[in-house]
Amino acid sequence: MRIGMALNYSGGFKESVAELADYEKAGLDIVFVAEAYSFDAVSQMGYIAARTERLEIASGILPIYSRTPTLLAMTAAGLDYVSDGRFTLGLGSSGPQVIEGFHGVPFTAPLGRTREIIEICRQVWRRERVQYDGRHYTVPLAPGQGTGLGKPLKIINRPVRSRIPVVVAAIGPKNVELTAELAEGWEPIFYVPEKAADVWGAPLAAGKAKRDPELGELDVIAQATLAIGDDVAGLLEFGRPMAALYIGGMGAKGRNFYNDLARRYGYEKEAEQIQDLYLEGKKDEAAALVPAELLEKMSLVGSEGFVRDRVQAMKESGVTTLNVTPLGRTHEERVRLIETIKEIAGQ
Repeated sequence: MRIGMALNYSGGFKESVAELADYEKAGLDIVFVAEAYSFDAVSQMGYIAARTERLEIASGILPIYSRTPTLLAMTAAGLDYVSDGRFTLGLGSSGPQVIEGFHGVPFTAPLGRTREIIEICRQVWRRERVQYDGRHYTVPLAPGQGTGLGKPLKIINRPVRSRIPVVVAAIGPKNVELTAELAEGWEPIFYVPEKAADVWGAPLAAGKAKRDPELGELDVIAQATLAIGDDVAGLLEFGRPMAALYIGGMGAKGRNFYNDLARRYGYEKEAEQIQDLYLEGKKDEAAALVPAELLEKMSLVGSEGFVRDRVQAMKESGVTTLNVTPLGRTHEERVRLIETIKEIAGQ
């Protein structure tokens, strides 16, 4: 089981990167860099590549709507080059509020676009002349559009790898099925191992039945906050505002993927109340209704015995990468947490 960690994208980036060498020595395997509507993730991942030696670097995630498929492929190949083959392309649809509200691009056909983007990217990395006639992307541009001067081209540089790993952030059944079919890795959110089979088992099985054996086993990446000790239970409360933001505020009524997930977990009443309160601007009241059981089950916060049991539950449910957020008062405490979870995960 690999150990990953996400970098904070809202501030203190250079300071966080300066500390990555210590996490690398402690056993951290992969670092994820988010791209919401803050600074772009690509420039920051290039900076990380220059400051680290062994650590794998992943976008977590690049939205599929804000770049063309070939630019995504070029970007991944460039990051793989400057990192000496340490890059993973994390993709996701984001949501209509960000895509339409910040990028000004219609949020349409996330499933079909994801498939076509992955297929086009792999053409680029194989150094084929890119020719693709899809429902959503046509490369070169179709006759009758543009100047008519476009012709099939292949990437000039030779990529370090002809197949860069692709991870897709997915929680909806159809998107999860697509991910299990096409991608090297799957990154769900709010992962509860005891409920994973009920919620995602069928689409995962359907996707794996169509999976190319050359892709290998699907890397399942679960996120979890991490704190180990006999007096850390109170740290679970730090997860309430974020859970409420996603369940209540990341989308409109009837179009919130995270709210749908909470309902599929069995928290229908709470999900509805959290969303109603959040959309009314009552964020604290919404956070107070996030079920304690949900916060506990998707975390690694508790005594060492509790954390060992939770890691075992993660493993048994199919998790192969733990993407943790270490909750420590100091950098030294957070490094020790990475050392400890690395040791636990290795057993």
